[in-house]
Amino acid sequence: MGRARRGRKSWWDPSWGTFPPAVLQPPSGCKAGRGGSEAPAEPRSSAKMEAFSSRNLALQAEKKLLSRMASKSTVAMFIDETSGAVLDELYRISKEHTQDRVASQKVIKDLVKVAVKVSVLFRNNRFSEAELAVAEDFKRKLRQGAMTAVSFHQVAFTFEQAVLGRLLEECRDLLLRLVEKHLTPKSHGRIRHVFDHFADAELLGRLYSPGSPFEPHLERVCQGLNQLMDQGKL
Repeated sequence: MGRARRGRKSWWDPSWGTFPPAVLQPPSGCKAGRGGSEAPAEPRSSAKMEAFSSRNLALQAEKKLLSRMASKSTVAMFIDETSGAVLDELYRISKEHTQDRVASQKVIKDLVKVAVKVSVLFRNNRFSEAELAVAEDFKRKLRQGAMTAVSFHQVAFTFEQAVLGRLLEECRDLLLRLVEKHLTPKSHGRIRHVFDHFADAELLGRLYSPGSPFEPHLERVCQGLNQLMDQGKL
């Protein structure tokens, strides 16, 4: 056999396995109501089976299944090409900083799992009006963070670690508020893991250091963020 082609390493690890795209389709006729993560209580009945909620069961199964997805074709259903390219560069930044491929893969894998679960919740109308307001605050804060990250890169000597770190922490806290009643403590931990990792003062300082090995990755991240903002996706 010939040698395998060498190329850029991706955050993707084939050992995570794959799921056929068909299994990602939502159950037929499955629609959840607004409000908390629990479906409205069924009327009381002497039969214990009345307490069973197929809607909740379907939602939980979908979230669990999607959180375990691994093939890039299935990720593409939730993450477009530009977003995927940004994730690849974030993986390379993390790997360059930590010198730990497995730890860096876990950061991005946690990010993808959270993004997919939040998408499932939105698609099933699981958020209350108050939570949707929090979601809008999160989107605005995330866009502000992206604009700040790009500006610090494009305008020399403007980088302030405390400013960007604080924006990332505020995004983290808003997202935790949004999913507080919907996701498990394990998922909350994933959110903290991702935001705390990239808000790390040492990582940010090295990332924005002129002439550092991070510079090409930061340039591509900023290009991707600009595209996402221009397209109204961020």
